[in-house]
Amino acid sequence: MSKAELVYPGYVCAPYLHNHESVELKEHWLESENVEEMFFVTGTFSEDSKPYFADTSNHYLLAKFRNSHEITVDLDGHCEDKRAFVFKIRDDLFEREVDGETNFVSVYYLEYASDANEVASRLLKREKIAKAGIGNMHMVSQQPAKFAFPYSENVVVIEVASEKSYQSVKKYCDQTRREINRMGLTMTNMMNLAILDRMK
Repeated sequence: MSKAELVYPGYVCAPYLHNHESVELKEHWLESENVEEMFFVTGTFSEDSKPYFADTSNHYLLAKFRNSHEITVDLDGHCEDKRAFVFKIRDDLFEREVDGETNFVSVYYLEYASDANEVASRLLKREKIAKAGIGNMHMVSQQPAKFAFPYSENVVVIEVASEKSYQSVKKYCDQTRREINRMGLTMTNMMNLAILDRMK
């Protein structure tokens, strides 16, 4: 089996447009054994990433999956004008019990893959981060992207648990990123996903 054919667990972020395709995809994932958890989220893209993702949506279905190939097939069958993002996690950096439920997921990219271990050690020191993983990203859309995203092979996804407001959690994540960058590493925010409702 080639590297391209390997399947990975990870996250999918699919636009929820309140149309037939979106509702059908949601119902399919609610029944799917491949989807472990699913959330309704608000997505916010950073200023650094907006030029690459101009056709984004505000609301998404965020699902944690076991098999990336099955998710890609699902998206191909429910393709939208707005793009969906698939994050295949090839390395779980860590996972641990923290107080509270996950209410925020933040996605970053590294300019250099060699920074991954040092980034993991820094994230581990932040007590509200329940899980972190690194992998790659690909996008699914009816419309081709205007610009290729150059950092899709080194994407970091973190889950944050907190009882505080989304604005407070975002500040916490921003502070974490700044501390990492002060160490001479290059971790840039791509998007933040505030969890509004747990569906599964």
